[in-house]
Amino acid sequence: MPITTTLQYKNPKPSSSLSGWALMAGLYALGVGNLGCSELSADLSDPFADEMVSFSPGTSAGFGEQSLPEVILGPPAGAGANAGSLDVLSLGCGGEIVLRFDEPGIIDGPGVDLLVFENPFSSWLELAEVSVSVDGQQWKTWPCVADGAKPVGCAGVEPVLADGFDWAAATDPASAGGDGFDLQELALTKVNFVRIRDLATQSCQGTSAGFDLDALAAVHAPW
Repeated sequence: MPITTTLQYKNPKPSSSLSGWALMAGLYALGVGNLGCSELSADLSDPFADEMVSFSPGTSAGFGEQSLPEVILGPPAGAGANAGSLDVLSLGCGGEIVLRFDEPGIIDGPGVDLLVFENPFSSWLELAEVSVSVDGQQWKTWPCVADGAKPVGCAGVEPVLADGFDWAAATDPASAGGDGFDLQELALTKVNFVRIRDLATQSCQGTSAGFDLDALAAVHAPW
């Protein structure tokens, strides 16, 4: 059965690399260190997904479900080019998840507009198809072609390099890692919903099969 939640996670998820003191120092630097939690929730937006709309686990899913929805909201927790992060949700073979971004959403700008972070490493690629929508009803999809030397148009190809609360690093396609998608290719200027569907390209055994979602990031927005 699909898992649905309307819980919105407005602030970045915790990272072991950043202490509470460092977080507070950063908030004071932004001029919001004296705000209450509710005010922070309303006023401090970020470039990451804000809501898990639905989750339909596929075969042999399970890893990360106990940490929903926080595990997939907020910034990525990359482990570098040669290792896969465990701060993820395994969709299972054929699993599907839909996430929503608050306004201003994902905006079409120069080059890549959306970054999808999984945890691939070396030759272990669990690929997924990425779709986007303005209203969560009508979808457009980037074709995933995986029969060449390197998959094209798929999520789950590039390792995740960004980690923690450095929003600039996590939204820079040149250094963040992850897989980039350009709205112009789908003739769209703005979207708020992203759907990830696992393509069952690896083993469907255990409890961590399928695409392992870490985070999503909007590249062009007034953060």
